[in-house]
Parts: sequence; structure tokens; C-alpha cells
Amino acid sequence: MSTPSDQISPPSEPMVSSNDRNLAMLTHLSGLLFYFIVPLIVWLVHKDRTDKAYMVGEAKEALNFQLTITLAAFVCCILQIVLIGFLLMPVLWIVNAVFCILAAVKVSSDGHYRYPFTLRLVS
Repeated sequence: MSTPSDQISPPSEPMVSSNDRNLAMLTHLSGLLFYFIVPLIVWLVHKDRTDKAYMVGEAKEALNFQLTITLAAFVCCILQIVLIGFLLMPVLWIVNAVFCILAAVKVSSDGHYRYPFTLRLVS
């Protein structure tokens, strides 16, 4: 029979300030205009601070996604030689917009967002 002291409770997530949550949301939304620049700046500024772990995690996630989108845009530019890149570029822009907005909504409401189909280049 186990006693209450024997039971290990799962670690609770530390409280995230509303400023950190808002900055994380803006970091995700910045991908619409600035691609990887803003997530890179946020990550570089806060990566060594333990009290900003939530924001660093979200900035890394946004940075990885925007680097993936930038790489895909480069491939689309190369594929414009065979004309398929002209069709793929608008699709890529729509995918970027949809996932940036989804991430911002998720982060602003209740927590973390993990982009699908993302190369994890920054860890």
C-alpha cells in the first residue's frame, strides 16, 4: 500500500507571465512578414535566461518553422525554371500564414504549439 508521500505528482508547469505569452504570440505572428528574423532575435536575446524558458521554446519552434519555410521558398524559386515553382509559391505562402495564425492563437490561449512538417534545425 502506498502512502501519499510515496506518490510522485507530475511536475507542474511554472506560471508564464502574460508579457511572455504575448511576446511568444507576436514571435509566431512575425513570421508572416519577417520570416525568421524576429524569432531569431527573440531566441538569441533570451536563450541563456532560465526564467524565460517558455518564450525561448516558442521562439525556437517559430524559428525552426520559418527556416523550413525559407528553405521551401528557395526550392520553389529553383523550381520556377520548370514552371511548377510558380504554383507552389502561393501555396507555401498560404501554409505559412495558416500555421502562424494557428500557433499564435494556441500560444495566446493556453500553451505550447508544435508546428507539423518542420525541420528541427535549432535545438
